[in-house]
Amino acid sequence: MTAATPDVDAFTRAYWDAAAQGRLLLRRCAACGRAHHYPREFCPRCWSDDVRWERASGRATLYTWSVVHRNDLAPFGERVPYVAAVVDLAEGPRMMTEVVDCAEGELRIGMDLEVTFRAEGEFRIPVFTPRRR
Repeated sequence: MTAATPDVDAFTRAYWDAAAQGRLLLRRCAACGRAHHYPREFCPRCWSDDVRWERASGRATLYTWSVVHRNDLAPFGERVPYVAAVVDLAEGPRMMTEVVDCAEGELRIGMDLEVTFRAEGEFRIPVFTPRRR
């Protein structure tokens, strides 16, 4: 299987190092106070470059999803069916991800999720699973 791995540079290294330790990071703007994800070197709302890494709680709710039954791109084709999803992180930002360990019939808009990490070669990729209260 060919792994789809992220491009890591000096800026994103902190994100991927945290993921390797089982922590999800996001960025928060010191100027306007809003958090954002995917990580950027500037705030996408007020354009300030005074943004800092922050550990996310790992909690989220399901915003929307699609069950993918066919994907010709490696390594996704070997995983079908899988749940491609958009989640609302507890801190505010939306994140594209995958929901795992959940039957298709159990998926519900607004369901509580928590982050977990899937090994992909040398990386750990954040995915979400139903939150076990």
